[in-house]
Amino acid sequence: MSRRIIVALAATALGVLACLPLRVWADESFCAQPSQTRIPSRPASALTGSEIAARLEGIGDDAREEVIRGELLAGNIPQFLRRLRPVELTSDAPGVETAHITACVMPDYLAVGSDEDYLLVPMRLGTALSVAARFGFTLPTPALVDAIYAQSAVHLAPQPLPASVAMRSIGYFRTHDALVRAQRLEVEAVPGELISGHMKDLVLTQRLRTNLERVAIYGWHALDGRPIQPLSTVHGWHYVDYSHGVRLVSTRILVNDTPRELLQAMQDALLAPILSYEGAISEVSDLVAQLSRPHSQPAAR
Repeated sequence: MSRRIIVALAATALGVLACLPLRVWADESFCAQPSQTRIPSRPASALTGSEIAARLEGIGDDAREEVIRGELLAGNIPQFLRRLRPVELTSDAPGVETAHITACVMPDYLAVGSDEDYLLVPMRLGTALSVAARFGFTLPTPALVDAIYAQSAVHLAPQPLPASVAMRSIGYFRTHDALVRAQRLEVEAVPGELISGHMKDLVLTQRLRTNLERVAIYGWHALDGRPIQPLSTVHGWHYVDYSHGVRLVSTRILVNDTPRELLQAMQDALLAPILSYEGAISEVSDLVAQLSRPHSQPAAR
């Protein structure tokens, strides 16, 4: 039996959120609509992931962010990331009418380059949110991260690298990317399948309202389904290391087969508890706008 089959069986055994078979085709169709994304086409002359990695060597953090932002906004993104995958969430509160939500998510974390030669790119919170907004996306909540993991077709084991100041370097980015690539080959993962476990997620949380100078991270699930990174706002907004992934979620969702806006649903008293363990995130659009702006004084960490 292949490792991929073993991993799939282990995921089934988790007994957590699973796709609803009767809805699969309708939800796939919704997530495939052109209106779900505003990502520009990848230019024919765009650099490969390897070429961008070489360009990032030896430059400062601010310059690196600008290169990554520029490449993403120019559409230098692998084609397989553009096919959004449906993730299902359903309310189970007693006495409340059942609400079924379909979120459309990128199958993997943001990367630059082509399908054949790409580089997973950790980035600052402000960069991630500004790129997301331009493309019609936002970041997930921890509840969405858990749902994505539970419903992923492929689960990869986290591969922590030795802790050091080099964790924030492009060298570590490339090393981790190569390790993930080897894992994908070992389990015969097909680009475009929903995949998770190999990075932590930048997330939205109510905690950031009083910590605008911070970044929130969560996830990095082990193969038993437990996240090894609890929700944390320890690091400053400028902090990035090799383990930080950016999984984009479309701002258009389905609620009981009716299109809705995700950020509005995050403020809805009935829908928010399905999307967030914290319940409603008040004025979330304003919060996202504030977090998207760089801060004049970086936090200490």
